[in-house]
Amino acid sequence: MTAQTSKPKVALALGAGAARGWAHVGVIRALQARGIKPDIVCGTSIGALVGAAYASAELDRFEAWIKRLTLMDVVTFMDVSLTGGLIKGEKLMAFFEKTFADRPIEDLKLPFAAVACDLRRGSEVWLQTGSTADAVRASIALPGILTPVYYQGKTLVDGGLVNPVPVSLARAMGADIVLAVDLNADLLGRHLEPTPAMDVEQEPTERAIEARPSHAESGWLEQLQQRVHKRWPLAWPEWGASDTPPVPSLFDVVASSINIMQVRITRSRMAGDPADLVIAPRLADLGLMDFHRGEHAIEQGQLAVERAADALDELL
Repeated sequence: MTAQTSKPKVALALGAGAARGWAHVGVIRALQARGIKPDIVCGTSIGALVGAAYASAELDRFEAWIKRLTLMDVVTFMDVSLTGGLIKGEKLMAFFEKTFADRPIEDLKLPFAAVACDLRRGSEVWLQTGSTADAVRASIALPGILTPVYYQGKTLVDGGLVNPVPVSLARAMGADIVLAVDLNADLLGRHLEPTPAMDVEQEPTERAIEARPSHAESGWLEQLQQRVHKRWPLAWPEWGASDTPPVPSLFDVVASSINIMQVRITRSRMAGDPADLVIAPRLADLGLMDFHRGEHAIEQGQLAVERAADALDELL
């Protein structure tokens, strides 16, 4: 009599990518539609936030909230800080703790863990116990944007600095098969690209309309930078000169630098510890803080799973 083989454990490793992270919801929904339910979920940064909602069985309410988000809602959550980061994050976490029950990670419906980075030592930290909200807040503390978090005796920042797509963590949690979601696969070469000019005689396309708000949330930063540049021009040519490109906004420089860093680190980490399948939504048109474009991101996550359908069938 042949011994019955045990079913392999499937893990979902959700990557970093700020507002592009809403695509994780679309990925999960598309996997569910195919009858695929991961046994383990782990995430870095925005992947930790979505992963925690899924592991807490709160994904339905979480998705509904994402789809209701407006640009004004995003701005409302930005409690400006002068130390550690542009945003303290207290308003955001207060909202989540009020809206979604905070449970110990050990009590979630699925095994879950989040990745953060120890700012003092530069080491990778795996958060697998304690408050789910605190773990997520530490994992999403994007340097320069969100203030660091002092948690479990360490000063923690965004896990994307060390492990943007946490395949290694999924393996350590006992996964036999790892489905990784890489939100940054199509970003290199598309940094600081201006929105294409529209022919005034043509109706604006849906894509152009979508693209307009991409940098709206950083307008006040651009105004501040213009004032600073006029006072201290530094090495950049005269502001607005016709033969030079416009000075990138502070926000654009930070966002593009983070994108480059995460793409390079992801490639390096996954070369040494590859996933069994990488799902890569096409999200280069989403800005770092375009959280109000959730429906578009979710749709791209679903489409990415559809493109990977044959590979999923072979794997599972």
